[in-house]
Amino acid sequence: MSFVKAQVIEKNGKKEFAVLAYSDYVRLQEALEEYDDLRCLRAAKAAEGGAPTISLAELRRRLKRRTGRRTGHS
Repeated sequence: MSFVKAQVIEKNGKKEFAVLAYSDYVRLQEALEEYDDLRCLRAAKAAEGGAPTISLAELRRRLKRRTGRRTGHS
């Protein structure tokens, strides 16, 4: 993310508010959402730990076999 320019407004000598361009606000919101998604993904991966997995190719083969049986096609 590129640098966000903000105008800082002080109240009683202390930094109180930051005003930024709407486009910077939108980029900041998107970055925060991506970060939250990443945190959730990492938490899910950690929770699964050593759970058994299969490859995407294996999943496709299994689904293809299931579909073939239901419709009578091979």
